[in-house]
Amino acid sequence: MAPELRHLRYLLAVAEHANFTRAAEELRVSQPTLSQQIKQLERSVGTQLLDRTGRTVRLTDAGETYAHYARRALRDLAAAERAVLDVADLSRGHLRLAITPTFTAYLVGPLAAEFHSRHPGITLDVKEMTQERIEAGLLADELDLGIAFHGPHAPGITATTLFTETLGLVVGAQDPGTERQAPLPVGELMERQLALLSGDFATRTHIDGYFTAHGVRPRIAVEANSIQALTEIVRRTDLATVLPDAITHDHPHLTPVPLDPPLPARTVTLLHRHSAYRSAAARAFTHVTEQHVAARAYAPA
Repeated sequence: MAPELRHLRYLLAVAEHANFTRAAEELRVSQPTLSQQIKQLERSVGTQLLDRTGRTVRLTDAGETYAHYARRALRDLAAAERAVLDVADLSRGHLRLAITPTFTAYLVGPLAAEFHSRHPGITLDVKEMTQERIEAGLLADELDLGIAFHGPHAPGITATTLFTETLGLVVGAQDPGTERQAPLPVGELMERQLALLSGDFATRTHIDGYFTAHGVRPRIAVEANSIQALTEIVRRTDLATVLPDAITHDHPHLTPVPLDPPLPARTVTLLHRHSAYRSAAARAFTHVTEQHVAARAYAPA
């Protein structure tokens, strides 16, 4: 007898929780029923899939192999169901989008507004997460698209170039540094205090790499995990920060200060899983994004 879909879901739930009781609670079935169904699956495939001898339940070697294909089968089935429900005229639909945090401050708002004005029947689910989590979500078919930075990318991820993001030193509009005409040598940054994004931002990693390359040990007075908090702090203090130019341009109370040498630019990309079904909603969002980028003053890649 061929295994049924519920058998695959039951096996994966037990493997995830390493426990029959917790898996049964998640699946909303009784533990005896769950155990019976797993045994039925094992009889069907002719081998033991779970090792029940330890304190926790774990997959056997055969179970690991079977679970790998079971996950793939369930992902493909979910994609097939979305494809059937996909409406080419875009009167309805659903799009799962993830972005890295700095894009919350200047890109996702205009993009979402433009997409909604064109396709109001499509529900847009936007999540903010790290690039590593975005790629994992795409590979697990938990996301349709991601906006992040150029690679290296995980195997199976396709990246389409959107534009080049430039970053620069920023101070408050009343800061004496705004009167400077010539670019500020990067070494002079050691003479002033900075407010920077915290280390969980890819932008901070980019900034730290720039400082290290030029032998600068910055005096960091404030770390923030919010772009809005950072801009408000710089606006009201004599602290300087480093931000994408697109954010600075949207804040009249912030003033860019040219650096010598300038911070290196980085390439912004639209990510998707290479083998994923591209829904009408995903294709439409890609089109809107490309048009938006072309119309705005973003640097070409």
